[in-house]
Amino acid sequence: MGVGHGHGHQGASPAHAGARHRWRLACSFALIAVFFVVELVTGILSGSLALISDAGHMAADVVALGAALVATKIATRADSTGRRTYGSYRAEVFASGLAVLLMLGVSAYVVLEAVRRIGAEPHVDAGPMLLVGGLGLVVNLIALLLLRAGAKDSLNVRGAYLEVVADTAGSVGVLVAGVLVSTTGDGWWDTAVAFAIGAFVAVRAVMLGREVLAVLGQHVPVGVDIDAVTGALAAVPGVCDVHDLHVWTLTSGMHVATAHLVLAEGADADAALVAGQAVLRDEHAIEHATLQVEGHRSAACDAVTW
Repeated sequence: MGVGHGHGHQGASPAHAGARHRWRLACSFALIAVFFVVELVTGILSGSLALISDAGHMAADVVALGAALVATKIATRADSTGRRTYGSYRAEVFASGLAVLLMLGVSAYVVLEAVRRIGAEPHVDAGPMLLVGGLGLVVNLIALLLLRAGAKDSLNVRGAYLEVVADTAGSVGVLVAGVLVSTTGDGWWDTAVAFAIGAFVAVRAVMLGREVLAVLGQHVPVGVDIDAVTGALAAVPGVCDVHDLHVWTLTSGMHVATAHLVLAEGADADAALVAGQAVLRDEHAIEHATLQVEGHRSAACDAVTW
């Protein structure tokens, strides 16, 4: 019986790739964090629900960018306690969960505020909406340019990039609301656009929340076919059976697997371990795998019912 514990070494890891673009994340974080405050204050003073809802979306972006920054930092930090055997990679997942709660809170606020305005004629100052909406679009475009290069080789940066893409759409919505309010004099256009932004944020929050729960629930990663993984391991020379296969995500871009490989009589255990790890790494992008080889299927394994 033997156990192989494998890490892939093909190219830079996601954490290292993110670290190379840390300055891009930091600059984008600073830009969007400052503008979030400007947009929120302007939204409150002008009475624009669209600005307030977009500011909430931008706050979620601040959290997402902050999580990406933290992830690139802690990825290379050694555990001094000896108790975090997987390191602190899950910090990104917890930060994403916080972003989900924040986004849902913003959506709920927009709906409640819109309901409160029913029967009233809200006064909305279109001037600040147009000014801040235009400035927000510029800020988001700068952040997109900063993050675009890093998004090609870092999953952390790519996630932040997609967050900013979505927020750019929100800035366009604010501009549209400002133009409609200015040309028609009807403040309800602001509420209508705010509803649209709020719905967009809520949908994204639910989608992100499902991803967070899938990671915390240790589901099979999206894009990984568990039957194909089983078949690939079973096809390794010398392997006659595969059982107790588990594949899950530690954090974005980092998949983990464990499996028991039953060997045919006379098979080379070391060769099977190396080949099995290579199959997982090269064919299924699972760079961290712990494989146990067995001369026969253990009765202890069959006795475990979960």
